[in-house]
Amino acid sequence: MSTDDESRAADGGGERLAKVIAHTGVASRRAAERMVEEGRVTVNGETVYHPGHPVLKGADVRVDGKPLPRPPPLAYFLLYKPRGVLTTREDPDGRRTVMEFIDALPIRVEPVGRLDMDTEGALLLTNDGELAHKLTHPSTNVPKRYAVKVWKRPHPKQLERIKRGLQLDDGRTKPALVRPMETTDTGNTWFEVTVTEGRNRLVRRLFETIGHPVSKLRRESFATLSIRGMERGDVRPLTGEEVRRIQEIAEGRDPREAGHGTRYKKGYARPKAQKTIKPGYKRKRVVRGPGGSKGPPKP
Repeated sequence: MSTDDESRAADGGGERLAKVIAHTGVASRRAAERMVEEGRVTVNGETVYHPGHPVLKGADVRVDGKPLPRPPPLAYFLLYKPRGVLTTREDPDGRRTVMEFIDALPIRVEPVGRLDMDTEGALLLTNDGELAHKLTHPSTNVPKRYAVKVWKRPHPKQLERIKRGLQLDDGRTKPALVRPMETTDTGNTWFEVTVTEGRNRLVRRLFETIGHPVSKLRRESFATLSIRGMERGDVRPLTGEEVRRIQEIAEGRDPREAGHGTRYKKGYARPKAQKTIKPGYKRKRVVRGPGGSKGPPKP
């Protein structure tokens, strides 16, 4: 199904049924699709089995006979995911998941993208499905900055391969930014790496390909959202400026410029321009008398 179909069903002009359900917070998009396929959903009294069924505004949609609740307000959070935690709601093997940290939030949110179990760092959480879809779409080129500890120190020519893009089993990678940070006492090296793809275990695979496996990996920022000042397991709401910034990035704006434009609301005064001194201008000399007063002392 095309990108347009994700937001609008092709026939009828309505929204996809699974999306309508997910937007209310009843379930994730994938879980909502399963509900529909299992015959648990009715639209205007008729059972529907296709997740892409178009739903017009005002339709009576019910899950297990219960009407859908009103959609909650949009919410945006950032989690500092610790190492050893899965980016999923449930794990059949009973391992730790991000639910341990987000279950107490007042609104149901979903992770945007994934961090593998052995990677820690920035993980965006939101119930804004449209934004999540855009930020994870390959065409958006969302920057993801990592701190990476690798075995020994790769030769500059090997690093150039990563910077230019190299061939993996699922295709050639896009160019990446690589900057050395420090070398440990044992000769291993920390790098700062920024990629714009969301491939599974991408950073680890890049360094494995050049013969320098990763021992530690931390995502410092996602779409410019940074974990600076946060501790492992911390969850914080995004600021209004951060939300505006990631919305602009999702719309294709350069991340280096997103959120930087000053916006003046109607009725608010713009800041006054600073006065400039014209070339050749000379300040008048002020003669001060005793005690710092201007001019000669009074008789």
